[in-house]
Parts: sequence; C-alpha cells; structure tokens
Amino acid sequence: MEIYSIPTGNLKLDGGAMFGVVPKILWQKVYSADENNLCNWAMRCMLIVDKDRKILIDTGAGDKQGEKFSGIYHFNGDDTLLKSLSKYNFHPDDITDVIITHLHFDHVGGAVMYNNDRTKLELTFKNANYWVSEQQWALAKNPNRKEKASLFKENIFPIEESGHLKLISKETQLFPNVFIKLFYGHTDGQVIPFINFNNTQIIFSGDLIPSYAHIPVTYNMGYDNNTLVTIEEKEQLLNEAVEKKYLLFFEHDLYNECCTVQKTEKGFKADKIFSFEEFCRKNT
Repeated sequence: MEIYSIPTGNLKLDGGAMFGVVPKILWQKVYSADENNLCNWAMRCMLIVDKDRKILIDTGAGDKQGEKFSGIYHFNGDDTLLKSLSKYNFHPDDITDVIITHLHFDHVGGAVMYNNDRTKLELTFKNANYWVSEQQWALAKNPNRKEKASLFKENIFPIEESGHLKLISKETQLFPNVFIKLFYGHTDGQVIPFINFNNTQIIFSGDLIPSYAHIPVTYNMGYDNNTLVTIEEKEQLLNEAVEKKYLLFFEHDLYNECCTVQKTEKGFKADKIFSFEEFCRKNT
C-alpha cells in the first residue's frame, strides 16, 4: 500500500471567516494573515494505492471558474491536481475511486473539467466511481442559503449524469483499508476517511479540522453550519486520536501536512508534526 499527498494549489480566505469567534489577536499567533486579513490555505488531497485500487480523496477547486471568481479567492501556487498526480506517474484514467468529503467548490471542483475546447463538461476521472454521502447529495440538490454560494452545479451534477455517482448512506468500511465516518457540524454528511496504513490510522480531516491551527476545540470556521456540533465532533475525534495515536492529515494547512495529538491541561494541541512524505518513509 502506498499513500501520496497531492497538492492542487492554494487559495486565500478571510482570517475571521476561518476562525469564527476567535479573536485575531489569538489566531494570528498560529496562522499568519496579510494586510487584507487574508490567510493562504492549501487544497491538499490524498491518493491511496492499494492493490488494484487507486483512491483519490478530494479534488481541489479545479479551473472551471472565471477571472472574477479567481479574484475573490486569490488562487495561487504552481501545483495542480493533474500535475501532482503526474509527478508520481499516475494518469487520470488510472484512478478507480474518488471520495469527495463534501461538495463545496474547493473540495469537488477538480472532479469535473471542460473538454479541450471548453464546450462540454466531462469527468476528470472517467474510469472512477465518485463516492459522496447521501446527506451531502441531498444538500446539493436543495442547498441552504449559507452553503449555496459554495455549491456549483457544474461541479456536481455531471457526476450524476455520467452514471458514476455512488452514494454513502452510513458509516462503512468502504474499502479494505478505508473506513468512512460521517460528520455534521461543518456541513451535513461530511465524509471523513480513516485510512489504515501499516497499523497507523490516518485521519483525512477535511473541514472538520482543516489545519493545525484548528486543533483547539473552539477554533472553528465561520463557514460551519453548526459550530456546537463541530465542537462535539472534534472533541470526540481528538480524544480518540490521543488514545489510539491517530495521525491527522490536514487538507488546508499551508505549513503543516500532518501531526499526532496530545491532551494537556489547556486542551488539545499538536504533539509531533511531520511532512507526510517523512511519515510514509518512516512507516514503510
């Protein structure tokens, strides 16, 4: 079994939106912002190669949106989804499964692309099944007012039209080394994969814990639909991570790819911080 960190580029988001009610004087100690209060965030995906399966978790934002949209989110960096896959000698047609944690544009945008003359939308991974939770798919079809701005039909509905959509109804062992749990604080039915890699559980933490800076249970995003649920879900997961020595893999942290967790008198905090390549090398 092999696992790869797949960077797809970065975007900038308002620091206040990313840390909710936490004052800037506190969060800026652990995550920097520019003069416009914008923080730069990764869109980091994961590729799992397990026997005949090549499983991609999330797809970044893609490149379908126009200049106005790009100007709002300040996309930056040299990495793209296909470039990062190519670095490890994988072609889009090699991917057998795509797990989408949730359908916000920065997680699903790369799942669908334009053809060469930009006249038609098509699946980026034409041989893959696309796995999404039932709750998240229902939300995409009937979005609430808060999330509507992050749910784009061109990112989502071509998946269903292709016949490659697979819905997850409950927590399940999706593949031999990938167990799926569902979470509801950030958005309904967010899929969080638990990956068994050489007897270590790796948690692809998605937008439940998007960065090292979000480990404290009260450091949560203004984007969350239900912050109190997020706090409860994080606390339960972090207690389990401490007890069972899980590794957290961060989708959005520009500076830290993954870490273990410890519990102190002041709450949860990172224990050992790794580059993902370093972790894989030591555990292979």
